[in-house]
Amino acid sequence: GHILFGYNLQFLSMIGFLALTGIVVNDSLILIDFAKKKMADGEDCFDALVEAGRVRIRPILLTTVTTFLGISPLIFFASGQTAFLSPMAVSLGFGLIFATMLILVVLPCFYMIADDLRNYTSAKIRSMKESPA
Repeated sequence: GHILFGYNLQFLSMIGFLALTGIVVNDSLILIDFAKKKMADGEDCFDALVEAGRVRIRPILLTTVTTFLGISPLIFFASGQTAFLSPMAVSLGFGLIFATMLILVVLPCFYMIADDLRNYTSAKIRSMKESPA
C-alpha cells in the first residue's frame, strides 16, 4: 500500500501496523477456536480446519471489508487536516487485506504442520518410554 501511494514508512504507519495486529489476532482466534472445538468433538485436524474455514470465512471477511471501507476515506480522499493520518490508514487497510488472505490460507497450513509435529513428538516420547533402556 505504501509503495502504491508513494508513502514512506512513518511513525503513524507503525501505529497502523499496531492496530493491524489486534485485528489479525482476533480473526486468527475466530478461526482456530472453531477448529479446536471441532477437534475436541472428535473431528480430524484437516476436516476441522476445512470446516472452520467454511463456517468462519464470513465473519473474517466482514471484519476485513467493513474495516477497509471504514478507513477508505482516509486512504483515498485524505486532504487538509486529515492528510497526516493517511499513512496509518494505508498500513491498516492494505495490511488487513493481505493478512486476511494469510489467515485463511497459511494459518491453517501452519496449524496442521504444528499438529503433525506434536503428534510425531508425542509418539516418539511414548516409544522411548516404552522401550527398555
